[in-house]
Amino acid sequence: MDQPTLTGRLLVAAPILQEDSFRRSVVFVVDDTDDGALGVILNRPLGMPVNEVVADWGPYASEPAVMFSGGPVGSGSGLALGIAEPDTAPQGWAPLEGLEPDAGLGRVGMVDLDGPALEMGGALGAFRVFAGYAGWSAGQLSGEIDEGAWYVLPALAQDVFTTEPDRLWSRVLRRQGGDLALLSTYPDDPTLN
Repeated sequence: MDQPTLTGRLLVAAPILQEDSFRRSVVFVVDDTDDGALGVILNRPLGMPVNEVVADWGPYASEPAVMFSGGPVGSGSGLALGIAEPDTAPQGWAPLEGLEPDAGLGRVGMVDLDGPALEMGGALGAFRVFAGYAGWSAGQLSGEIDEGAWYVLPALAQDVFTTEPDRLWSRVLRRQGGDLALLSTYPDDPTLN
């Protein structure tokens, strides 16, 4: 890992990663420090409408307007991401620390779900709520990357707020070109190939 931070990057699960929680997952890293890393899985919709969990926020949720499983840690808590409209910094929205300004993510940041939904919602161009998150202790994620479990790739705002989460893994790999584009067609069960 030659990056100073993984914040704002994607971790795309390699086919060798077969753990149910992360198999074919695409994780968006929201915080990467010396103490560890935290991210949310972008392609695990739960099917439960956002308005059934955080009612005030339901009208602002991006399609599909359902809760997403952010990962296996803290599944009883919510974490939200949103894109602030240009030239605004609504109360309760915070940019990601260490995010490169030209990362292709626009103004993606964390949204405080305890904040005033009515005031904040209209200032967000996109909004998604995750139940739980993926977390790694100091050195753990770099070890998994070194083992080949994850591809570290650039993220785009449309990845974070995709309307087609079931196709995200293949789509992100395909746009990389080369061997990773070939990998995007890797069968779900290679024994059936």
